[in-house]
Amino acid sequence: MSALRLKPTLSLSTSWCSHRHTDGYAMLREMADLGFDHAELSHGIRIVLVPGILKAVEEGVIKIGSTHNFCPLPMGVSHAAPNLFEPSSLDSREHDQWLRQTKRSIDFAAQVKARVLVCHLGSVRFFWFNPARALDKFPERHPQAVIPGDKAYQALLAKSLVRLRKRMGPFWEQMKASVNEILEYAAQKKVKLGFENREAFNELPVDEDYAAFMESLPADASAGYWHDTGHADIKQSMGLLDHHLHLQKMAPRLIGFHLHDVSEEGKDHQPVGSGKIDFKMVSGFWRPEHLLTIELSPRVDVEGVRASRQRILDLMR
Repeated sequence: MSALRLKPTLSLSTSWCSHRHTDGYAMLREMADLGFDHAELSHGIRIVLVPGILKAVEEGVIKIGSTHNFCPLPMGVSHAAPNLFEPSSLDSREHDQWLRQTKRSIDFAAQVKARVLVCHLGSVRFFWFNPARALDKFPERHPQAVIPGDKAYQALLAKSLVRLRKRMGPFWEQMKASVNEILEYAAQKKVKLGFENREAFNELPVDEDYAAFMESLPADASAGYWHDTGHADIKQSMGLLDHHLHLQKMAPRLIGFHLHDVSEEGKDHQPVGSGKIDFKMVSGFWRPEHLLTIELSPRVDVEGVRASRQRILDLMR
């Protein structure tokens, strides 16, 4: 086996630049010119970009390591919309659309020879008094509090988790049923589903349930865990997980990463190494078979992209 194959595959997500392009070929050419030989087609890929993407892939301008549900976007949608339809939805019409668009995304991932389709797993919906709102407003209402250690915040967090679990049952069961509906289709197309950890309080799975959920899937399921560093850091800041311990628990099912930093102010999708995430710790969980995708905000400049790439390459060495 060559030395190159002993390292994870590094790519850049189109989340950084897809909004600026009307030609998918030019978009992927820009990414290749920054030194990337792989890209992730994120959830902002408009239909107009597809012909150029297919041409670039066919000509070998760049390889596609992963795509992100929904990709390409459904007809008539022109903005990133990964939660447009949710697998946890109790509305049969939304569920049917989720199933249809996810199968379409799997088809496209197979067409561009992507290994993984990154997926969100839905949320618990509240008609009234979503507990996430109280948690979001706590820092504003208590500017002197040190979160997450503040006793009042901890009490609110515990109360909010009770409310979330009391409400989540039907959404949780629907999500699991939806996942089971799609596993065989993904396997037939030779595409793995990467189930991504999320940053919002009411998104599924609840982080402490993630390992058990992944273990509940068949051992040969065409699926794995996709770790987003920024989302994990946000959840850690909320007192909902320990980033390192979470990675330890999820390591057996890890297949890939979204890599981006979080500023002291809590803004994610920042250049790697510019914020507060311990990427040396994170790199300890990288394996040769993993996909490492740098996922940056469109506001990051070219130098931020280059610096992020170099930081990851240094850690890979």
